[in-house]
Amino acid sequence: MGVQHRHPGAASRPFLAQARLLAALCARHANPLFVSARLDVALLVGAHLHLPVDAPTPADVRPHLPAGRWVSASVHDEAELARADGADLLLLSPVFRPGSKPNDTRPTLGREGYARLAARSRCPAFALGGIRAERLTALLGVEGAAVRSAVLEAEDPAAAAAELLAALDVPGAPPEALRAG
Repeated sequence: MGVQHRHPGAASRPFLAQARLLAALCARHANPLFVSARLDVALLVGAHLHLPVDAPTPADVRPHLPAGRWVSASVHDEAELARADGADLLLLSPVFRPGSKPNDTRPTLGREGYARLAARSRCPAFALGGIRAERLTALLGVEGAAVRSAVLEAEDPAAAAAELLAALDVPGAPPEALRAG
């Protein structure tokens, strides 16, 4: 599991303060932290870097990152997939209509589009956009998923997260009896 810190429009100092808090929490729980679009902040807090579509390419930022730091990149189509070459992992989206962006008018990739882009990727490709546990099981060969609304807007976020982990068949996911209780 990992956490992505993104706060579009946030001023630099509050963004950095939030990143420091998230970095401490992620370190405590041995989860990687990805900072979105801010190489400077990622370097300051010891985080990995996530590149949105309009950001520099992995090749542009890699020389500035210490060894062992990962780069993830957002990808929505074949052209962006080519631009993201050199990333350590990809977020392919929107696979389904995103719950967190009800006014999003971009066409969805669907199962076939996700499978096509994932097959062409040189690194793990995580599904993003409208991801729920029952949809994960229908995505053949899914390597991971990134979610927001499926957990944060759920009545029981812990149960929703456990259900997603079980759908991905993540080792250590709680057994069914524990998730129900």
